[in-house]
Amino acid sequence: MWIGGEHPIAVQSMTTTRTENLEATLSEIHALEEAGVELIRVAVPTEESARGLSTIKAEMTVPLIADIHFDPMMAILAMEAGVDKIRLNPGNIGRRERVERIVDMAKDKGIPIRIGVNSGSVEKEFLDKYGSPTPAAMVESALKHIRILEDHGFEDIILSLKSSDTLAALRAYRMASDRIPYPLHLGITEAGQPGYGEIKSAAGLGALLLDGIGDTIRISLSGDSTLEVAAAFDILKATGRRVLDPEVVACPSCGRIEIDLFPLVAEVEKYAKTLGKRPIKITVLGCIVNGPGEAREADIGIAGGRDQGLVYRRGELIRKVPQSELLNALKEEVERFLEEQEAMEALQG
Repeated sequence: MWIGGEHPIAVQSMTTTRTENLEATLSEIHALEEAGVELIRVAVPTEESARGLSTIKAEMTVPLIADIHFDPMMAILAMEAGVDKIRLNPGNIGRRERVERIVDMAKDKGIPIRIGVNSGSVEKEFLDKYGSPTPAAMVESALKHIRILEDHGFEDIILSLKSSDTLAALRAYRMASDRIPYPLHLGITEAGQPGYGEIKSAAGLGALLLDGIGDTIRISLSGDSTLEVAAAFDILKATGRRVLDPEVVACPSCGRIEIDLFPLVAEVEKYAKTLGKRPIKITVLGCIVNGPGEAREADIGIAGGRDQGLVYRRGELIRKVPQSELLNALKEEVERFLEEQEAMEALQG
């Protein structure tokens, strides 16, 4: 898998199990793979967990990342076990020579390293300089550790600058994007329970994604890790950075609506789920104020009015139908649109 540049933003998650428990860890990994995850990180705090990585790796279909804190020997053992990437929090590793040992082996084996700077473990020198783990402190910490890797001729680097403070993370990533040429892994650490945690992550990461910043992403939720995967893909879709399946845009509740909109939206949502991984934007609008204009912005859009509905295809009004036939007309045009798109793709490739 390639990360950065024009490559798609990759979705990552992390197992919640004790890595030493191979059965439980593999069960969670397979659930994450089924959910569509593209990178999986596991904690490697002990020698036993490190030595189990070769077994885990052999039964996975996506790249395996070893999460290393404090003890550089865990990184050495993880690389010997065949992991695909190492994540280091240099503030927890300590002396330069401890990091250098990891870098030397990673270079020999062609294993990339993510430098994971976290506001909760910024080194004392930067806390003293800035007074707290400010965005500038986090970026300066990252630059220090990047220089260590670069001094060893190592540039296969990914960087993250995570904080539970949404604004601090936003500013740190923007600052890093301006100053650092390496791919960025996005995340709001300790975002919280599903629901609020997804909203908090979207608030911070959505702005970055809309700015074109970010190469991999993890939504850090407390609980079922597969929910992180769904949330990440939803945020990528909402920001337009990576759309893999249908998006349905619909009116909110409003006194201007002149059709029975919400059952119609529910039917369109149900239908969209049957389309699988086919990126198409569908709008379902219910009034004459914004409906026709916004329906034109979709691949296929419908706008309902009194007794009749309009069907649009990429800005063009193509059909007027009785309101009772609007859903079937939408389905017909979606199928036609997708068939034409697939035919064009086949000719191009």
